[in-house]
Amino acid sequence: MTVVVATRLRENRLDFLAALHASLTQQSVPWEAVIALDGATPDHLPTPLKQDPRVRTLTLPRPVGAACARNLALTQVRTPYVNWADDDDLFTDDAMAVRLDTLRSTEVGWCAGWSEDLHPDGTTTTWRCPTPPGRHEAGAVWTHWPAPDDTIPLGPTTILARTELVRAAPMGGLVQGEDYCSLAVTCLAPGILLPVPVYRYRKHPGQMTAQHGYDQLETAARTHAWQYGNALRSALRSGSEPPRSDHIGPVGGPAR
Repeated sequence: MTVVVATRLRENRLDFLAALHASLTQQSVPWEAVIALDGATPDHLPTPLKQDPRVRTLTLPRPVGAACARNLALTQVRTPYVNWADDDDLFTDDAMAVRLDTLRSTEVGWCAGWSEDLHPDGTTTTWRCPTPPGRHEAGAVWTHWPAPDDTIPLGPTTILARTELVRAAPMGGLVQGEDYCSLAVTCLAPGILLPVPVYRYRKHPGQMTAQHGYDQLETAARTHAWQYGNALRSALRSGSEPPRSDHIGPVGGPAR
């Protein structure tokens, strides 16, 4: 499996990127990472990433934004499964194994989990997404996002999915909230949501959602992604009955 990360290697995020890499080294299954350097040079890449043969970089000659950078990095993925990640977040120690085991044993297209908000003091708060744990048929997850202003149905970075599905529903071309569009992968195949945290979302003053002016485009970004998923779901729906979510209870290991 491959983790795709876009970064501009900003100085105030280099330690976070190194911590993300450290969380990958704790995984018990083989992995690779493709780091899209969004207008940055490899010179400032943290040393542990430079020295890790599992980490490959894609240097973009100018900043293109996270959506484009991630999509271009996706072309470099050579494993059957892929996971998006932000450069300031972390994975839990069993994040890869628990989802990969589920994907292999059930042959669904994607597997997700809950996420944890990681606060500056090191404490965490579990975010239980609106989509209930269990198996969900293609398109069913979108029924848990009734309107653009509602909470998104899944954490996009908690999804480990088959690479061909991610390529069919990649990041949108938005300047922010671009990973909302990647939720559309759940419209392409059945998947399973595990009631277990697999991702840690770092809360800090430098995060994108905390920046001045972020709210100005948030409604437009959410509306675009919401319409995209609904249109894809509608186009792929084979019958007149909407997809059904099967609430089958906990699947796999223990628990935005």
